[in-house]
Amino acid sequence: MTSDHATIATRALYDLIAGGGETTADALHALYDALPPIDTAFMRGEWEGGVFRTGHPGELQLTAIGWVGKSFHHDNDVDPIVSRDEHGRRVANPILGKASLRLVHYRGAATATMIYDKHPIFDHFRKIDDDAVLGVMDRKGDAAPLFFYLRRLPSP
Repeated sequence: MTSDHATIATRALYDLIAGGGETTADALHALYDALPPIDTAFMRGEWEGGVFRTGHPGELQLTAIGWVGKSFHHDNDVDPIVSRDEHGRRVANPILGKASLRLVHYRGAATATMIYDKHPIFDHFRKIDDDAVLGVMDRKGDAAPLFFYLRRLPSP
């Protein structure tokens, strides 16, 4: 992976986000592989995000529960599903419980990975830029992963 490949991948991802995110899992894996891995400290904070449309059933599930992002408090305290309440405030949605952050080897590199405490789900992250990541939700039993992006929210 070179910085040129990462720059091309970053541009392609921002184009996908702006265009509604419709693509294929193979195309997203290629972009993911071109991005640099990150450590768990990089993920600390509040993030908002969206999904790339590949036809994964999780896309509709996240929409149905009003998913807007994730909150990474520290390595052992992650809110993987953040929604908005009736007043528009970000709140932890208890539907899938809590999660932890660890470095996990995935697709050739050890990178920050969110591991759900009570479900066989791993969210692997790679750096798009200083304030954005590409995520790959790897859920046991799924034929293909769900791809999503997160953008860091400013600290209060």
